Amino acid sequence: MTDLVALTAELVDIPSVSHHEAGLVDHLEGVLRAVPWLVVERHGDNLVARTELGRAMRLVLAGHTDTVPPAGNQRARVERDVVHGLGASDMKSGLAVFLEVARTEADPAVDVTYVFYAGEEVESRHNGLGHLLRDHPHLLAGDAAILGEPTGGAVEAGCQGTLRLVVTLAGRRAHSARPWMGVNAIHRLGPVLDTVARWPERRPVLDGCEFREALQAVAVQAGVAGNVVPDRATLTLNQRFAPDRSPAQVEDHLRAVLAPALGPDDTVEVVDVAAGARPGLGHPLLRTLTQRAGVEVRAKLGWTDVSRFAAMGIPACNFGPGDPTLAHHRDERVEGRSLRSTYAALADLVRRGPA
Repeated sequence: MTDLVALTAELVDIPSVSHHEAGLVDHLEGVLRAVPWLVVERHGDNLVARTELGRAMRLVLAGHTDTVPPAGNQRARVERDVVHGLGASDMKSGLAVFLEVARTEADPAVDVTYVFYAGEEVESRHNGLGHLLRDHPHLLAGDAAILGEPTGGAVEAGCQGTLRLVVTLAGRRAHSARPWMGVNAIHRLGPVLDTVARWPERRPVLDGCEFREALQAVAVQAGVAGNVVPDRATLTLNQRFAPDRSPAQVEDHLRAVLAPALGPDDTVEVVDVAAGARPGLGHPLLRTLTQRAGVEVRAKLGWTDVSRFAAMGIPACNFGPGDPTLAHHRDERVEGRSLRSTYAALADLVRRGPA
């Protein structure tokens, strides 16, 4: 087996900030095209390699190739058994594990599709997995999927949905020396913010996994000048919601909660929404992963591309090396033991198939 620490460092040293993944994809393509049991296709900067052995099940292993911009950490640094550097945790360590499984498992018990896609760290319209789903959906077909997002070696099941909406509050402009002649839109934020702060947290348990919803104010824009009563204020809210509710249900609930604090000239607009995904751990492949590896199982509280697979009817989970709390940090890093244990669990699943 290849030294996974060295392989991760090698991938970290190939820059792949969002929209500039081509160099890394060129490298991955060269490695995978040399593997005789794989059929490789590239569409833009999205790379798909598949076995075509006619097995009864197909497992999809997917990971994004892009990173956030560097913070003085663009080069890999290996200290003892730890790789430091941009993308070490999120998620070049996961790519290294997938790459090693792809080029070592010549006779898997299940057919495997390896997906390396661009544009995950930026706006959804750039997401390479979304592009493949739109233009080449057959390449993503499978019975179950695993995303290599950093989970610290735990299985993070499903994911929560996310919804962003903008509340615009109307006022009436006036001179700040004569505020009684106007209506201060900033002051009107108070009741809305109080409603958000008092929103009761939901913690539904689905398939043994506890999700934890949250509603947060994430941006405010208001103000005209230092001597003007503002006639407009906008508040951006972000709702993270469990996958037992649809985006439409969440939107209807939020509008109803906010309504008592709003007036007839105020508006509420949804600007971004993505559905969540149920855990799906009942599928034999995902159930076997959790049982054989003996890893912790928990809900994914953020949103990931697991949701895209769920929309295709493919149960999926997140499972990868690296500490998710270090993703995007200046001292992003991954430990060798996390790389090796993740590789061992996935190689075993591919080699032996479901229990």
